[in-house]
Amino acid sequence: MGGMSHGGGGSEESSEENMAAWLVGLNTLKIQPFKLPPLGPHDVRVRMKAVGICGSDVHYLKTLKCAHFVVEEPMVIGHECAGVIEEVGSDVKYLVVGDRVALEPGISCWRCDLCKTGSYNLCPEMKFFATPPVHGSLANQIVHPADLCFKLPDNVSLEEGAMCEPLSVGIHACRRADIGPETNVLIMGAGPIGLVTMLSARAFGSPRVIIVDVDDNRLATAKNLGADDVVKVSTDIKDVSKEVVEIQKAMGTAVDVTFDCAGFNKTMSTALSATRSGGKVCLVGMGHNEMTVPLTPAAAREVDVVGIFRYKNTWPLCLEFLRTGKIDVKPLITHRFGFSQKEVEDAFETSARGGSAIKVMFNL
Repeated sequence: MGGMSHGGGGSEESSEENMAAWLVGLNTLKIQPFKLPPLGPHDVRVRMKAVGICGSDVHYLKTLKCAHFVVEEPMVIGHECAGVIEEVGSDVKYLVVGDRVALEPGISCWRCDLCKTGSYNLCPEMKFFATPPVHGSLANQIVHPADLCFKLPDNVSLEEGAMCEPLSVGIHACRRADIGPETNVLIMGAGPIGLVTMLSARAFGSPRVIIVDVDDNRLATAKNLGADDVVKVSTDIKDVSKEVVEIQKAMGTAVDVTFDCAGFNKTMSTALSATRSGGKVCLVGMGHNEMTVPLTPAAAREVDVVGIFRYKNTWPLCLEFLRTGKIDVKPLITHRFGFSQKEVEDAFETSARGGSAIKVMFNL
């Protein structure tokens, strides 16, 4: 499902050869045939229509690893996706051929204690698109469990459906940090995840959101997307104290919750120092595996630190926010590419380069 790295038996009804973007080596992607696993009774076969590029995809391309996951054999890339149902398993009752769906990319075991108590995102047996050894979704077609395919409202596009995956990170972070109408929010990092966290915090009712970054272009984008104010910072750890003063001045009131969407020594140090006593810091980005931060002073002020890992039960809320217009992700999609060998290479290069690129999207 999603396809393990050993391939499978193939889906009978598909006559054309299924092609996918394979990561075959360092900085090397090839469009090659991808044999689908058999369709189980609770599965659906989906024709991919929109697939976004995530930072983790670029990481795998450039280094063949991401965190502790290592690509040891060729792997189909991609996990932010939406498409159209082409075939349904015999026991699938609530989806039909032709339905447009957004796909949640992680298949948990549903048997362990974490799954049974609702924290399925932490399942140790999780099979997640494009996380070795599981294949991803940048393909003509994929097979996936029906219960992880969410029907799109009529006014939500397939591209917006694919954006539910990064948006889910922001939604889950806001739930973990208990964001509401009385929570003033600071966000460290105005990359794609910082921006979806900002949009999520606003949808959850936050009255004031300030965003911080080192890059003028990203800050301009954040302002255009609705940040109340932005603060440009440096990469020098020695500047934390004076930047905290600037941030608090820009907020104009206490910082209740800070989301660190970068995950570096400096961003986390700033987050811990800028957040009010009794407030909360949520670590979203994972730039550094280990950090040296002023934890003791923060603990003495009872600043809580929470982490997040991916998301759980977020797709229905994402789709509701998109349907009602409480969140508009369309401005985040800055570049679009088709599904040819050259376009796949160009798309990943565009995403890796950064600059004006926020979300790079494939239209298949």
